[in-house]
Amino acid sequence: MTTTTPPALTPLEGRHPFPITVEFARQLRRRRTLVVAGLLAALPVIVMIAFQVGGGGDEEGGGGQMRILDVATLSGPNFTVAMLFLASGFFLVIPVALFFGDSIASEANWSTLRYLLAAPVPRTRLLVVKAVVALAFSLGAIALLAVVSFVIGTLAYGTGPLDLPTGAPISFGDAAGRSALTVLYVMLSQLTTAGLALWLSTRTDAPLGAVGGAMGLQIVCSILDQVSALGGLREFLPAHWDYAWFDLMQPTIDWSDLAKGVALSFSYGIVLFALAVRGFARKDVVS
Repeated sequence: MTTTTPPALTPLEGRHPFPITVEFARQLRRRRTLVVAGLLAALPVIVMIAFQVGGGGDEEGGGGQMRILDVATLSGPNFTVAMLFLASGFFLVIPVALFFGDSIASEANWSTLRYLLAAPVPRTRLLVVKAVVALAFSLGAIALLAVVSFVIGTLAYGTGPLDLPTGAPISFGDAAGRSALTVLYVMLSQLTTAGLALWLSTRTDAPLGAVGGAMGLQIVCSILDQVSALGGLREFLPAHWDYAWFDLMQPTIDWSDLAKGVALSFSYGIVLFALAVRGFARKDVVS
């Protein structure tokens, strides 16, 4: 059985102990960061091969968003939208839950947390630095998938416009900008997952427990969102707004659902982050 070696600690000096750059460099060197990056970069290639082997989509497929897959091979922007559609519901939750859920729990698991706090590093600063770095890596992971998809799709299917069954074509340049906005929205819509993972990370020394708990929330919310009997209550589920970014891909953007999704996720995220700060301030890191 192999053991994971914690990243080396750098001496903390100056008025601002535990700088963000030090933590960023530590997390960048970790094996799990490289594995996540490799998987996200490989996914568009795998899907493109699947399209080539399968010979295209089903022309008699369902309506609405599901028809995105039928036109995925028309252009690079189409392929990018198809990839974001495939990954938004669950796959992109994994890096967010991983980077936030692993942030504090891994230090506790390695028994390095007590030494970080003895540096001394204020607990709130440590938590904020961990959260900022986790946010940067999560955003980078989502952006990596979108960028690789855009490049691979453009090389394979050309620089045609974004042409979806649900609206008029959008130019190649405009579609690139819309894709960047989509990356930002997907990250903001995952703030609930991020907040829960961070809070759980302060409550346990088992990183997988924190990561699994955050992913479990996404699974439960996604299931409940399919229960039509809940009616309007489904709008209070974070997963209900996972695909609101699709409005960015319409000729005229409707910002209403996008604003609702961001507001809900941001509200939950702030509450969970506050719970993480409060709980971490009282956490016993000695025993």
